Amino acid sequence: MSIHEECGVFGAYNAKCQDVASMAYYGLYALQHRGQESCGIVVNEDGVFTSYKDLGLVSEVFERDVLGKFPAGQMVVGHVRYGTTGGTTRNNCQPIEVNHIKGKMALAHNGNLSNALDLRDELELSGAIFNTTSDTETIAYMITRKRMETGSIEEAVCAAMNHLEGAYSLVLMSSTKLIAVRDPRGFRPLCYGITEDGTYVVASESCALRAVGAEFIRDVEPGEIIIFSNDGVDSITEHCNTKEKRTCIFEHIYFARPDSVIDGISVHSARMKAGEILARTYPVDADVVIGVPDSGLDAALGYANEAKIPYEIGLIKNKYIGRTFIAPGQDHRFDQVKIKLSPVKSVLQGKKVVLIDDSIVRGTTSKRIVKLLRDAGATEIHIRISAPAFLHPCYYGTDIDSEENLIANHHSTLEIAKMLGADSLGYLPLDSLPEMIGGSNEYCSACFDGKYPTTIPSDTRKDRFEGKIKK
Repeated sequence: MSIHEECGVFGAYNAKCQDVASMAYYGLYALQHRGQESCGIVVNEDGVFTSYKDLGLVSEVFERDVLGKFPAGQMVVGHVRYGTTGGTTRNNCQPIEVNHIKGKMALAHNGNLSNALDLRDELELSGAIFNTTSDTETIAYMITRKRMETGSIEEAVCAAMNHLEGAYSLVLMSSTKLIAVRDPRGFRPLCYGITEDGTYVVASESCALRAVGAEFIRDVEPGEIIIFSNDGVDSITEHCNTKEKRTCIFEHIYFARPDSVIDGISVHSARMKAGEILARTYPVDADVVIGVPDSGLDAALGYANEAKIPYEIGLIKNKYIGRTFIAPGQDHRFDQVKIKLSPVKSVLQGKKVVLIDDSIVRGTTSKRIVKLLRDAGATEIHIRISAPAFLHPCYYGTDIDSEENLIANHHSTLEIAKMLGADSLGYLPLDSLPEMIGGSNEYCSACFDGKYPTTIPSDTRKDRFEGKIKK
């Protein structure tokens, strides 16, 4: 089992009508690493919403003829999904759209509410009927209800935030406004920028801004609500500085693209630093350092530089296979690791190898990778992991397994190395995480240390809402 990505959100606003659907397409394409289950785009043309959502990758769902059916518009909201709450169905695709007496709303969400079950029960008891099994619909309901009591969509969002607990970075639009929201702890990243023609762009990562020609302005602050409208850009900071900042540390280790910058911290630099720390903590006599593509490559380069050991490309990733690759039939049980990764024999044969990866969950994939390297002629394999050992599940949008399925909860480091067929194994020390991100301690590392910033949900099953759809 591997760690699955977060979702990715995108939005754009310009008072002038233009091809915002194509802008969303390129922005979502840049965020594809954050979710490969489904994607969707909603365009706002003078208050009229046009949408398309489906299961699959951005390039598969939004073929030329589909994009061509979108009108020009002033606003757009887009989403790529990996669902941590709710099943993989077309019904759970985002953005979610709502029509109500005071107007319309389209909402895209990255994160996971830790109090989603309690909120949903409360809403259902008061008469709410849910059409999806995603916690995003709970957020949409809360905002819509507050909209009935307030004078604007931004006031409704601000009021709804009093009831939301956990991780949520949102991009939503009404008939006249585009709004960006980040939860008070800042679990998930969100930033915005502007293009040369004055289009404001909001995205989960700065790499998506560059993909559409937007210049980065700044990150959305934890707890902040930013409103883009004909009146310009406004900000509501009522929820800022109300809770300790706890950005997910795994954004820097794995989720985000290396060319992104999150809260002023370069993802590439953080991963390089992790590699340097590993080299100092677990030195080894080796001939070559290689990384598991893609998120292990930057840390491998950092390790090699610090250890003064040559860095090489020892594993080639098949770029044409998505991370949700499914074998064509039960009669052909080919090793999917061999299909996704291929060893470079000339780099590995007769060599003592340092292998850098971002994590070990159950150990199945790592064991298969070690076998690939052995079969290619590696004489020694020393695994170094650019994260501490996973000991606890995550309730904020990272699909980390239950404690009983995490290998580090049942075996020592030496035992795990032997089980994987490696000569040695070393994890990034937990106390080195601040050094990795430049000295900051404003991060969530609950999956490593069990220190959760919020109350743990009473029901943590991904499918906990599956039986609650009203027919």
